Amino acid sequence: MAHNDYETVDAVLVGAGIMSATLAVLLKELDPTLKLEVIELMESGAIESSNPWNNAGTGHAGLCELNYTPPAADGSIDIKKSVTINTQFEESKQFWAYLVEKGTFGSPKSFITPVPHLSFVRGQEGIDFLKTRFKALTQHHAFSDMEYTEDRATMAKWMPLMLPGRDPNEPIAATRVMAGTDVNFGTLTKHLLDHLGTQPNAQVKCSQKVTDLERNEQGWRVSIKDLQNGGLRTVQARFVFLGAGGAALPLLQMSGIEEGKGYGGFPVSGQWLRCDNPEVVKQHEAKVYSQAEVGSPPMSVPHLDTRVVDGKKSLLFGPYAGFSTKFLRHGSLLDLPLSIRPNNIGPMLAVARDNFELTRYLIKEVMQSDEKRLKTLRGFYPLRKPRTGAWKQPASACRSSRKMPNTAASCSSAPNWSQPGMAPSPPCSAHRQARR
Repeated sequence: MAHNDYETVDAVLVGAGIMSATLAVLLKELDPTLKLEVIELMESGAIESSNPWNNAGTGHAGLCELNYTPPAADGSIDIKKSVTINTQFEESKQFWAYLVEKGTFGSPKSFITPVPHLSFVRGQEGIDFLKTRFKALTQHHAFSDMEYTEDRATMAKWMPLMLPGRDPNEPIAATRVMAGTDVNFGTLTKHLLDHLGTQPNAQVKCSQKVTDLERNEQGWRVSIKDLQNGGLRTVQARFVFLGAGGAALPLLQMSGIEEGKGYGGFPVSGQWLRCDNPEVVKQHEAKVYSQAEVGSPPMSVPHLDTRVVDGKKSLLFGPYAGFSTKFLRHGSLLDLPLSIRPNNIGPMLAVARDNFELTRYLIKEVMQSDEKRLKTLRGFYPLRKPRTGAWKQPASACRSSRKMPNTAASCSSAPNWSQPGMAPSPPCSAHRQARR
């Protein structure tokens, strides 16, 4: 196609991860006549955040994440956030089941596995909180099957890796929901993209880079470069969806829209310890979430997770914070410096001032030695010894872009964007949503 020839579509979705894949399939189900194109920078979809080793794979349903139910000043628990998240995840499962029933989707066993979700606390204050949380949640039908225990023998059955070697006098408690899941968002994304490829007027094109976004009366003119042959093309789209993870920020700035001002990058990555030793892995069949240390941000909530990737079980523990100026795992160290603008440098500098606890936590995490990281792990796995080489840090780490409105220097997760108006996209199980 010559550079000046325009292909016309209803929507261009940038990034072939779980967000774009889900939205594209939903749009085609709602209106099969729509003409869609998904554009991916890498050679295939689900390579960045949706890759199973770049996230914990928790099917977030509000069952075990204690930071979703923070205690109020009077000690009461507000369960609204957990209920909302639980509802969203149940709707996601219904959508996947619908696609499976249509017969053009992959087997659910390839991407979703039943794994109990547990919450684990230490100390009397933690026990009091967990007990109050349990009483509040079990009043709602979505959490009525939740179990609570302070009995060590019961916990030894629920999480046998975590009890041996623990101080017998330490107060501990746990809740369990058997209906939890582990989700391989990489395989799920590929199923969605494959399903999309069977639909008329729907294309997924990889090794394609968006080089320009220009707004016009018909919507958006999207300039695209083929990274394999260097060819250039232009697509005219009524709508553009930026589901490109950290790379959404430079694309948002490229669009020039007013709503994109005041957003900046925050150089934090999430890192995990991973264990593939079958002798260790077989002792833990759960996703166990605990509480963050006093003064630490919610993003630091530690958890020990069973992961099932391509039929093989592993364990992940984390997250640990890292430092990177890349917006994507396969990005450039210049991503952050090149994203600085006059309209976002102020909020970026104010992050350290307005988020002191987060800044202190990140500095402490980045400076941690391997032994200190393993000491944190031993809070979950007391018998873990330094001599065992079973735990390692994955070579790939999740990159996280942070949003900082001009009105307040705040930190949250990477936004995805749609157009017109560039309104925030709906929350997704795989990515937490940034809000203004």
